[in-house]
Amino acid sequence: MELYLMQHGKALSEAEDPVRPLSPEGRAEIELSARAIAKMGLKFDLILSSTKTRAKETAEIVAQATGYPVEQIKEYAEFKPLGPPEEAIKILKEHQEAQRVFVAGHLPSLAEIASYLLGGEKRVKIHFEFGGLCRIDTDLTPGEGELIYLLLPDQLALIAKELVKE
Repeated sequence: MELYLMQHGKALSEAEDPVRPLSPEGRAEIELSARAIAKMGLKFDLILSSTKTRAKETAEIVAQATGYPVEQIKEYAEFKPLGPPEEAIKILKEHQEAQRVFVAGHLPSLAEIASYLLGGEKRVKIHFEFGGLCRIDTDLTPGEGELIYLLLPDQLALIAKELVKE
């Protein structure tokens, strides 16, 4: 399985909106990352999301950019911010037939999932940023995953931007 992990975009504060949707800046950042993902030619067999609004919005933006049907995004509470990686892996195993899976989620859970797949019980630190993209190739066995890339939002922004023709 090619597993793509993305932390949701920047969200409004709880004081601004208790639901914490994407902020205008966060939405723009995710749209740029999604444009880069589309330019990279990525298509997903399955898009999964946390049940939180900011993650769902992130998944929807990526789905729209890559031609994935938004209504087919599957939401799981197991991808919540403090969810144990074993719970998320259990959900992923339920969808093992999918070759390319995108997950929109939160920290620290995304970093914990990546660490678990890459290092098993030995902790591996992975640096995530809002709107960055991590690809891990895995059969979902702890410690057996392979980090293919970790693209930060600034790198995705460079990929997304069109070259200016002179």
